Amino acid sequence: MNLFSRLKHIGAANKSSVTLPVTVAVVAQNQEAVVESTEVYKVIAEEILPAHNKNNQEALAVEMVKEESFVADGADEEMLGTGAADEKLAERRDEVKFIKGDHQNGDAKIDIGNLNGGKQSFTGMSKEELLKYANDPFWVRLRWIFFVSFWLIWVGMLVGAILIIIGAPKCAAPQPLPWYKRGLHAKFGHVADFKPEDVQAAQKLFASGAIYELPAGQTYEVKKPDVEAQIKQLVDLYKPSDIKIILDLTPNYVSNSSQLMRDALANEEQRAAFVWVKAAGSEPPNNWKKVGGNSSAWTQLEGSYVLSQFGEGNYDLKMNSTLVRRELGGVLQHLVGLGVQGFRLKNTKFYLINDNLADEEISHTTKELNMVDYGFYTHSQTTFQSGLGDVLYDYLGMVKNVSDDAFLSVAEDIIRPEAYVLSQAGDALGIDLPMYGEFIRTLSSSKTNKKLQQQLQQTFMDTANTSWLQWNFADVYVDTSSHPSALALFMSLLPGVPVVPVDSIEYANVSEPTYSQIQQLRLSPSYMHGELQVFEVDQLIAYSRIKSGSPGFFVIFNPTDLPHLSNFTADHKLPDKMTVSYLSENYNNNNGNANATKVAQSTKVNLNELQVAPHSTIVLTYVPVKSE
Repeated sequence: MNLFSRLKHIGAANKSSVTLPVTVAVVAQNQEAVVESTEVYKVIAEEILPAHNKNNQEALAVEMVKEESFVADGADEEMLGTGAADEKLAERRDEVKFIKGDHQNGDAKIDIGNLNGGKQSFTGMSKEELLKYANDPFWVRLRWIFFVSFWLIWVGMLVGAILIIIGAPKCAAPQPLPWYKRGLHAKFGHVADFKPEDVQAAQKLFASGAIYELPAGQTYEVKKPDVEAQIKQLVDLYKPSDIKIILDLTPNYVSNSSQLMRDALANEEQRAAFVWVKAAGSEPPNNWKKVGGNSSAWTQLEGSYVLSQFGEGNYDLKMNSTLVRRELGGVLQHLVGLGVQGFRLKNTKFYLINDNLADEEISHTTKELNMVDYGFYTHSQTTFQSGLGDVLYDYLGMVKNVSDDAFLSVAEDIIRPEAYVLSQAGDALGIDLPMYGEFIRTLSSSKTNKKLQQQLQQTFMDTANTSWLQWNFADVYVDTSSHPSALALFMSLLPGVPVVPVDSIEYANVSEPTYSQIQQLRLSPSYMHGELQVFEVDQLIAYSRIKSGSPGFFVIFNPTDLPHLSNFTADHKLPDKMTVSYLSENYNNNNGNANATKVAQSTKVNLNELQVAPHSTIVLTYVPVKSE
């Protein structure tokens, strides 16, 4: 029976508190020893004692009977603890108190005294003991070191945070548009026909560029002294006005007297620049026709056939050949060196052909032409070939390598934007400033059943909504019912660059103040970097240009013969009142109603009550409505 069992029996037998001496043998750690208990106590049953004798209760006798052959099992030592490894066996006397417990279930509490050998347990330092160290020099010095270190670190972090804020890169302000996107472009004739009055004509438009055409025969002869001198004179003429020179080039064919053709006739390796096919008989390689004509596009030359789509004596170049790339790249770079800052290439859809030289298919849309005419065929083998965008982008890179300010574009409608997309750059086109769409023709038409909003949005979607388009004012119908200033205002504030021929009605019938106002609006942040949203209500077409932090402007055009109410706020988040910024020149003269109220600049108008004059444009400025 172990110690706990014996104590339990003792507590169960005794109903009052009794203090008994207990002798406990302590065994040192790591010593293998068996200690026999010298004394064993046994509880005398309560029922053998006199039950109601107070004297007996006060002098309770407990008979302890010694048991022999008791073997220590270690439990006693585990309960009472062991000493250090180097302590010897020792005896100590502890008091064990049995405290009377619950009468019903016979429980008792046991108090075994102090098991730590009389040692007091650690309870920390008292207040008096701590105060002894409060003014100790060592602890005072240590506290000051910690205090000063904390504030030094804190101030250092604060200074570091300030330096990071000051030294961090600022949010870059939006870059202004490059020069060829900021202003309009004035279109003139051939380079040889320029005259000093051209500068004044371009200045009336507040143009940023002046376009001249270089004859096709001179494209690869720009290094000749007479051609070079002519181009230099043109550049010098515009230098005081800060108007850049843009040249229209025709690089896709050369004449039979060109150096490239002479080299090809002398050396067969140079023929790689042309579509040069050895004759297999008396018939040409396929049924291709000259552009706009009805004769074969092939010319026999020294026992071979050479492609000649652009008139007699002119031979097509393979624009993706190494020889042509070197020649045209040299031309572009030389012209940039002379001061030319922009190029518009002609005939770009013909730059690549199908190398299989397959026959052209018959067009299913033609009705009156016969099979010998150019328009009788689809021309799917000679136009808009795959890789066209990459070829043009290659030449664009040659220009940008010489001058970041220069650009390369096209001089004609690209018709099929998907053909000009780069093969490995998503929807990006291989040129700057593409010219695309019939929108300006539709807008200036006297009668149209097309939805102007849908057509305008489709125009931007077809060019991936990222291209800054050229708006060719030469497409405006001469007999348009709309005032030229109304068309100029509306088109000039769309994303893009208006190209204004100086012999067009858009030049002759629009005043200089109107073009001045257009230029001011085009330099505003809302135009250069603002978002475009197109609206259409009641046959009116409108769009907004807005940039956060800048006033937006709202442009409304009425293409009809009658005034219309501009109730754009009904379905759109637009303010009710806006400020009139500018009007087309005919706005107050053509209201279609003798009693109509005239509108003055810089006045506020209620958009829900505004009657837009027929064939007129009004430009309004406003602060955007905050969305909840």
